[in-house]
Amino acid sequence: MPSDGWFRKKSKFSQVPAKQAAEVPDGVATKCAKCGRVIFTREFEKLLKVCPDCGHHQRLTAEERIAYTADPDSFEPLWDDLQSVDPLNFPDYAKKNAKSREATGLNDGFRVGSATIGNVPVILGVSDFFFIGGTLGSVAGEKILRAMEEGARTKRPVVIFAASGGARMQEGLLALMQMAKTSAAAARLAEAGIPYVSILTDPTTGGVLASYAILGDIILAEPAALVGFAGARVAAQASVQKPPEGYQTAEWQLTRGQIDQVVPRRDMPAAIASILTLLGYGPQAPVAGTVETTDTEVGVG
Repeated sequence: MPSDGWFRKKSKFSQVPAKQAAEVPDGVATKCAKCGRVIFTREFEKLLKVCPDCGHHQRLTAEERIAYTADPDSFEPLWDDLQSVDPLNFPDYAKKNAKSREATGLNDGFRVGSATIGNVPVILGVSDFFFIGGTLGSVAGEKILRAMEEGARTKRPVVIFAASGGARMQEGLLALMQMAKTSAAAARLAEAGIPYVSILTDPTTGGVLASYAILGDIILAEPAALVGFAGARVAAQASVQKPPEGYQTAEWQLTRGQIDQVVPRRDMPAAIASILTLLGYGPQAPVAGTVETTDTEVGVG
């Protein structure tokens, strides 16, 4: 009699048996946070940290996001030396900053640099959720402002990946001020006629969603990303009726017109390059500064 295993569909991805998963050394295998699938880390990285079974997009560090998005060796960092101080002497904030710097190797949870995506020159900004939850503080706000000013100066489109729990409470009103600061910078970029592509990843919440993240000329999102202002528990407490099912997902926001397109991680670089090419910023576009760009030419206002 033939074995039952002959008729079972086998995955082309190596999977660690569940009984052996506990015995696998740290770093060798990764467990999907959604479905529990255990897959060898090396293969998981080849899949851009997207589960081959359920499609869950695992959160990325800034370094990983840059590697998966920008063309190889094209990213040139800007203002990496900026780091937050402790203006309010908030309890344990200095320690938390130091711990995050040690864990991530970054001075702050937001990185900016010039790069190319599909050979299209851009100013690229990336939030790192693993640095104090990717919160928006004084340094992140300053970097976003400078990124948009650099985009206007060099006539390069600005591409920003958001991943944040909101404004950084340890900086109080100084953090909340960054919402107005980044929103004003986005407005000036639009006045200069330079496209701004905003990508919402898991999670994009709070003051970040209420400011620069939602102000892109084009707004994309990764599948199933958490996108909302208040947390689900807070929203439930504040509402007299039960919120709709899945109302804080990228897909729900797409159906309500808040997002232009939900794009899988593997397709994101090509989608960004295609959009910017259609707006006149493709690889064959004129050298920056040789021609004036108007709102009509790039299709933004």
